[in-house]
Amino acid sequence: MESIQTKKINKTLSSAHNDVRIAHILNKYREKVLITTSFGTTSALLIHMISRIRPNHPIHFIDTGYLFPETLEYKNTLIERYGINVIDHVPNERKHRITQQKRMWESNPDLCCHYNKVEPLEEVKEGHKVWISGLIGYQNRYRSGLEIFQKREKLHRYYPLIDWSPEMVDDYFESYGIPRHPLERFGYHSVGCTHCTKKGEGRNGRWGESGKTECGLHW
Repeated sequence: MESIQTKKINKTLSSAHNDVRIAHILNKYREKVLITTSFGTTSALLIHMISRIRPNHPIHFIDTGYLFPETLEYKNTLIERYGINVIDHVPNERKHRITQQKRMWESNPDLCCHYNKVEPLEEVKEGHKVWISGLIGYQNRYRSGLEIFQKREKLHRYYPLIDWSPEMVDDYFESYGIPRHPLERFGYHSVGCTHCTKKGEGRNGRWGESGKTECGLHW
């Protein structure tokens, strides 16, 4: 059950400007704040905000080994433009090779995600108190039920963009002249690994008809 303190934090932050939301957490927890990005279609929003508030703060990125070349190109574009401090992580070589050999994205996509995305971040989480990520509520049903601040036992979750609308996203990109992901103009509204990403609205292009909606990082 959500605590009184958590409810109070969410109520306070719900009326705050996004820069204020992020600055509040960064100033309070400083080096204890974990920030991650996937360099997906909406990732540049949080990246741009961090670059304006604290550009040297580490932003952690997991290269699963299955990403689109366009995603890696987009990553380089945003790093060059905004001068952000991106820390790369890769999966365990042996486990990654197993997913390749078994084409695990077809037979067991949950385990494939676990090996290539979830596990590489586990060690990084140590020593942090709050995890900031750019999830947005309208992207799927699970995300629409999240609050700005989620109290967890080991690592609290902080989603400063969770209550944004598609119009707010588009306006922010346009207002600041932020480049869009290269695949977005071809109908990819959400971009992950090549094997599990197709064209589609929202996150409908992810994991096909498997019923899977999340990689497991944000459970």
